[in-house]
Amino acid sequence: MEERRSIAPGFEPVAAAFEDGFFAASIDGELVVDLGEDDELVLIFSGTKGLVAICLLALIERGRLRLDEPVATYWPEFSQADVLVRHVVSHTAGLPGLVPAPELEELLDAERMEQRIAAQPPFWPAGERLAYHALTYGWLCGGLVRRIDGRTIGRFFADEIAAPLGLELWIGLPPALEPRVAELVRAPDYGVIFAGDDRSLLEAQYGPLLTDFPWNEPAFHTSEIPAANAIGTARSIALLYGRLDRILGPRTLTLGRTELSRGVCAITGFPYAFGVGFELQTELGTLGPPVGAFGHTGSGGSAHGAWPEERVGFSYAPTELRSFDGDERARRLLAALHACL
Repeated sequence: MEERRSIAPGFEPVAAAFEDGFFAASIDGELVVDLGEDDELVLIFSGTKGLVAICLLALIERGRLRLDEPVATYWPEFSQADVLVRHVVSHTAGLPGLVPAPELEELLDAERMEQRIAAQPPFWPAGERLAYHALTYGWLCGGLVRRIDGRTIGRFFADEIAAPLGLELWIGLPPALEPRVAELVRAPDYGVIFAGDDRSLLEAQYGPLLTDFPWNEPAFHTSEIPAANAIGTARSIALLYGRLDRILGPRTLTLGRTELSRGVCAITGFPYAFGVGFELQTELGTLGPPVGAFGHTGSGGSAHGAWPEERVGFSYAPTELRSFDGDERARRLLAALHACL
């Protein structure tokens, strides 16, 4: 495939900072940088969570979902009466994993996983601790969308978000597009950052994905794993974050990036801050220089989001996955982009 290098005048330093994968940036909803293979699609891991957040915000804006309502109001089978929607979107629901951990093939069945998380006893009371809901965030949010709207979250995203904006971006890839998906490789150091003291919690949090790497298998592209398997182009993600004001009103966008939780993950010890599903900036600066940045990072080094004051949307998706420690690729790109503004 032919490499795409589309750079607006004045943004040449971004191309100089580009190492691998795909990077795109928009200003005022128009692309200024688009780097990578011309026609390839790439899996964005937890960058998916930002797309899911946009779906929930759309339901909030339409009056169909409220942050302070119990999840069980919308999802009668949900067993934890004290878990509110705000707990789910801020990773404080006390349901960061499943016991027993699911089999790898179970991850392909979204309805089955929604049933399991609905029945899962909490690890601790809702609102008590921040713990990254690495996979369960997707099933919790997907279960809410399915019961409120009737569509799967992948279908909702396709109809209500991607189609109006003309995006090549899916939660659940159409099978005909599989030949366009970029192959992912793992660097020798690739793995989950863990500074906790109870590995059994980590095993519940990530399940079989701690040891298995199924992400080049077509079944893990075409199914809906709404915390982890969105696939698309970096330019579509940069345009999405640059055009959020075309699908959400200003009050909803402000709500989306209003901080609901901040602290270190009770399982891994990694620092996080969350709004309504969006990851917010922390002392690590993973979303670039602006303190007001929001969006979501993903496993292997990806970073996707917006700088609202600068009117910027961005997306970096690598094809070589590296551990967080020592991976400066996204940081270099975002620093170069910011310096060009």
